[in-house]
Amino acid sequence: MIRTQVHLTEDQLTALRDLARTERVSVSHLVRVAVDLLLQARRGPSREEMVERSLAAVGLFRSGTGDLSARHDDYFAEQGFE
Repeated sequence: MIRTQVHLTEDQLTALRDLARTERVSVSHLVRVAVDLLLQARRGPSREEMVERSLAAVGLFRSGTGDLSARHDDYFAEQGFE
């Protein structure tokens, strides 16, 4: 690991120390976790996560029609989505 210096407000450091004590981890660990979360949010979900989410959605919704896969163009046309 690379050592770095970060400037925090008193309130931030106090809150981090309290959380670290509660979670029984170091303040450095909490900072690394927070950085990882920020970077992941900026990158978006991984391909594996997107596949997992997609597969979890399969079969969750019902169209109410038994022939949707065969007549999907007709249904779109009826709704004006031509």
